[in-house]
Amino acid sequence: MKTRRHAKILELIKEHDIDTQDELLNYLRESGFDVTQATVSRDIKELRLVKTLSRTGNYKYSTGGDIGSDMSSKFYSLFSDSVLSVEAAQNLIVIKCMNGMAQAVCAAMDAAYPQHFVGTLAGDDTIFIVCREEASALETQEEFRKLINR
Repeated sequence: MKTRRHAKILELIKEHDIDTQDELLNYLRESGFDVTQATVSRDIKELRLVKTLSRTGNYKYSTGGDIGSDMSSKFYSLFSDSVLSVEAAQNLIVIKCMNGMAQAVCAAMDAAYPQHFVGTLAGDDTIFIVCREEASALETQEEFRKLINR
């Protein structure tokens, strides 16, 4: 039973951005597992789950072993601490950063979003991003603005 429950927990945290034990408890109960908060707490400890930053800027449970997830978490933290504004213009995005931070943010963005953009270019306080189409630039602009307004 415990093995099945652990497998279900790993499946749930992969599918949903779960940020509290209570939320995980509810998902498990909806999935047919009769568990208590203490059991969920032990499971989290046994599975060595950690809280990482999600794309929305909120925390969520994860296994912590995924390098891509770790890089994404670092990117979101660096981005929210360093970026001042994000503006899309046709298929381009211009990101204004604190002085000296653009190259670090751009390098983290390239690692967190491999092959997501046609190209990126960073100066001292400005990043230029080339997207394939205007819709992609607008969508990315909104996603990035949420990160700086969290």
